[in-house]
Amino acid sequence: MRLFLKKITHPFLKLGLQYYYFKPRNYCYQDICIQVHPDVFPPQMTFSTKILLDFVNTIDLKDKKFLELGCGSGIISLLASKKEAKVTASDINQKALDFLEKNATQNQLEVQTVFSDLFQNLNGQTFDCMVINPPYYPREPKNIKEQAWFCGEDFKFFEKLFVQLPHFLKETQCFMILSQDCDLEKIKAIATKNAIAFELVLEKKELVETNYIFRIVSS
Repeated sequence: MRLFLKKITHPFLKLGLQYYYFKPRNYCYQDICIQVHPDVFPPQMTFSTKILLDFVNTIDLKDKKFLELGCGSGIISLLASKKEAKVTASDINQKALDFLEKNATQNQLEVQTVFSDLFQNLNGQTFDCMVINPPYYPREPKNIKEQAWFCGEDFKFFEKLFVQLPHFLKETQCFMILSQDCDLEKIKAIATKNAIAFELVLEKKELVETNYIFRIVSS
C-alpha cells in the first residue's frame, strides 16, 4: 500500500498522469476499441483489466446473463457482448456509463447500463456470470474518480459488497480480481464474516505485480 501511494503521489508521475488524462484516451483489446474518460478507471495503467479480459475470453458466455459490477471503461462488458452474452454493466460513475454506451454503439455491441451503487438498482435481476474488479486501497476517496481505487479506510466497499453478494451466489458464477498490493487477508476476513469463501482460479504475474482471480462462493 505504501509503495503504491508513493507511486501515484510522486510529483513527476502525478504530473505525467494529469497530462496523459486531461482528455479521453483510446484502449483496445483484440478488435474492440474504446475511448476512456479521464474520470474513469484507466485500463491502460494497470494489469488487472487485461488479465480479466484474457480470462473472460476463455469462458463460454453464449446466451448467458452477464454482469460487470463496477464496469469502469466497460471493455469487459463489450467483450462479453461480443461473446453473445446478455450483458448488464453497472457503475456509480455516470460518465463511465455514458462513454460505455457510446463505445457500445461504435463497436456495434449491445450492453445494458445501470447506474447503481453495488446492487442497489439491480433488485430482482439474476445473472449467470459476474465479474468484479474492485477498489481495494484503504483510503477515503475524495471524488468519483478515486472511488475506482480506494475502498475506504475501514474497507467500507467490501463490507457493503459481502453483505449483498450472498443473495446472488446461488445462481451466479462470480469472479473477482485482486492484486498482491491489497490487504488480501483483511478482505478475506470480511468475506468469511458473511459466509463467503474465495477459490483461486488464476494467478498471473506481470513484471513485479501478481494478480489473482478468485471464484467467490458461499462457504
